[in-house]
Amino acid sequence: MQNDCGEITVSPIGVIRSSILDPQEAPKQGNESAVRGELILDERYREGLAGIEEGAQIVILYWMHLAGRDILQVHPRGDRNRPMRGVFSTRSPDRPNPIALETVEVVRVRGTVIEVVGLDAVDGTPLLDIKCVA
Repeated sequence: MQNDCGEITVSPIGVIRSSILDPQEAPKQGNESAVRGELILDERYREGLAGIEEGAQIVILYWMHLAGRDILQVHPRGDRNRPMRGVFSTRSPDRPNPIALETVEVVRVRGTVIEVVGLDAVDGTPLLDIKCVA
């Protein structure tokens, strides 16, 4: 298969701050999490936050910078009692392009900082994008 789109460049728009310091301690999914944290955006993206309000559900896309990029099969949810599956049929953080998405709830917006609940990202994770749910 030929890929004619060339190189793709993605730059973070900010960073995720959370109490999760070790990937092994992260919840398997954000919807299983009550972890609070902050999405800290670069000042140049401030205007892009217009319309994000307390109580809103937003989808965040982020780069799992600590993930293994050469792993193609995993035990789902890290449970060795479950048979191995390809990473593309799981939500494993370990994958060729470790892009993650999670729906979080906005607690508060102040300047370029969005306080959220429902994180599964490790502190210092690069934030790639934010999208509304609906």
